[in-house]
Amino acid sequence: MVSTITSKGQITMPKEIRERLNLHYGDKVEFLLDKSGNVYIIPKKSSLIKLKGIVPRSKKVVSLSEMNNAIEREGSRL
Repeated sequence: MVSTITSKGQITMPKEIRERLNLHYGDKVEFLLDKSGNVYIIPKKSSLIKLKGIVPRSKKVVSLSEMNNAIEREGSRL
């Protein structure tokens, strides 16, 4: 597989490589160079911050007192 470097130093990663590394738009990769001159491309995993909002919020409002009571109930089961 061959890619061409643009005047800005950018390349388009071949689709087969993106699929193999499970890379999508906005993902980051790290380039590692070993002593022999081999280059490795390492996918960087998303941070927890990117996951914010992925789980829908509960529509039920719970008071602090209700939360504490639930914690005590579950703790007494142990």
